[in-house]
Amino acid sequence: MLRSFLMLAAFFGFTGVALGAFAAHGLKNRLSADYLAIFHTGVTYQLVHALAIFGVAVLAAHLPGRLVGWAGVMFAVGIVLFSGSLYLLTLTGVSKLGIITPLGGLCFLGGWLCLGLAAWRLG
Repeated sequence: MLRSFLMLAAFFGFTGVALGAFAAHGLKNRLSADYLAIFHTGVTYQLVHALAIFGVAVLAAHLPGRLVGWAGVMFAVGIVLFSGSLYLLTLTGVSKLGIITPLGGLCFLGGWLCLGLAAWRLG
């Protein structure tokens, strides 16, 4: 589990930085200010949760149980759904993709809840 979560953290961190640079340099003259802000929100949440997945990797090596692992899975799915839907929405203009975004947000919340429950169980 350690290797998998470290690789996910590295992948999402790398692509988050690349997408942020792409937006700042390649999209600033192609997207409206509102769409750039939406894209930036996706990048921010991706990078924050890439660090959370890194934390999950470290914690999973030291804490027993499945909650920490589930937190990492929820964070990864959240990035794909939340940030991914925002990227697609801004690049395609298909506003119906915004329906997916809250599902990613729920995954983020679920991941943080799992971490909280794992901490609670430590007693």
